[in-house]
Amino acid sequence: MKIKNLKCTTFLLAGIFMFQSCSKDDDFIDDIDSPDIDVELTDKTTELITEWSNLWVSIDQFTEGMRPNTITRSLAYIHLTSYETAVPFMDNYSSNTDRFNNLNINTNTLEDNVDLELALNTAYALAIDHFMINLETGIRQRISDFQEEKEIELTEGLSEDEIENSETWGRHVAQRVIAYSETDQDGEEQILNPTPQDYIAPVGVGLWAANENEDAWFPYWREVRTFAITPEESSSVEFSSVLQHSTNPSSDYYQQMNEVYETTTTAAADNNEDLWIAEFWADDVEGLMISPPGRQFSIANQLIEQNDLAYDKALELLLRLGFAINDAAVSAWDDKYTYNIERPSNYIWEYINDDFSSNLSRFIEETNPAFPSYPSGHATFAGAGAGVFIAFFGTDSIDFTDTTYSDFTDIEFNGTPRSFTSFTEMATENAYSRVPLGVHIEQDAIEGLRLGYEISDAVNSINLQ
Repeated sequence: MKIKNLKCTTFLLAGIFMFQSCSKDDDFIDDIDSPDIDVELTDKTTELITEWSNLWVSIDQFTEGMRPNTITRSLAYIHLTSYETAVPFMDNYSSNTDRFNNLNINTNTLEDNVDLELALNTAYALAIDHFMINLETGIRQRISDFQEEKEIELTEGLSEDEIENSETWGRHVAQRVIAYSETDQDGEEQILNPTPQDYIAPVGVGLWAANENEDAWFPYWREVRTFAITPEESSSVEFSSVLQHSTNPSSDYYQQMNEVYETTTTAAADNNEDLWIAEFWADDVEGLMISPPGRQFSIANQLIEQNDLAYDKALELLLRLGFAINDAAVSAWDDKYTYNIERPSNYIWEYINDDFSSNLSRFIEETNPAFPSYPSGHATFAGAGAGVFIAFFGTDSIDFTDTTYSDFTDIEFNGTPRSFTSFTEMATENAYSRVPLGVHIEQDAIEGLRLGYEISDAVNSINLQ
């Protein structure tokens, strides 16, 4: 099967970029532990952090018009909020206030008797409620309900002064991070208008165009704030090295398009492992699945729990991942709307089989996500996430089973857990999954991974200690 060839190719590319930034951290283990059942965390603050992070994952399924870009921006600011709330309590960690202009947090607001967990509870509730701007009716109530539930637990034994000062600190940090986010005018405008009518896609053979009754999503996302690397600083390949449109059956372009056609139709007909991989990583459909960037945080939550991280390490991991996923979206969407390469379905309909249907189309009204194909956003998020995980844990070796969809009920796709022995393997499979799903060709996956690892290098180089 050609899946093996693709894995080898992207595996090599991933390895080249991945290990440039990875050094062994003796504070971490060589091989990440296999998952436990009903993990009980040693650090109760970490437990609160993962509870809030898992709550976020549970509501990510029910966003409306946020994915993937608005989600990535939300995640960066939510986890910046939690990190900044806790950093005064964290030995050898520094605030981001000196790193980012306009991020102003007044530490004079922090009293000596602040309870960190109660402060985090307040900060998470405000940040998640603010940044998750569009949720299905009734879902938002989960945020305040959980805050109140934890507040009853966390205030037990505290004085009124301790309660007030703790909630004041959490509220202050959340409000200052929200104010900082609002200084990103491009981001603020685009989350409210993700399909600007003034965008006109270029016209030409092999170029992407929105289908009927469809608008381009996030065409100006390249202008949104980044935290570690801008699109101009990334080394995205020159256009001349990208596969050029060709109808010649012997050309690489045709062969990659035909690979999508054959792999997708065979997967659907045989209900084989390729279809399992495609559906397991799809993460495209609001109301049915979590988002592609949200998947990386579901993985992070599982890693935090099974490795029993201390709260400062958990917050560092989530912060770095938030920065990486945010910058991945900005850079990938810059490239998408620079190259404007067509989706495989459009090519297949015209040159291979006009009756082609992607394996995503049975879940959504449209045939594809409404933006250009190259590079794959999924692959970019996967590379960025894997690069952060490898550098953070100091190893690529894992014994990990992704159980993201294990607690979902009545799902209409194959979310059966999948197991991996390395972060590289997991990221490569995620990237490849878009081929049998029918929405990307191989070069989209390869470049997405490469770009994601490059972004993770920039994030990993941020000195927080």
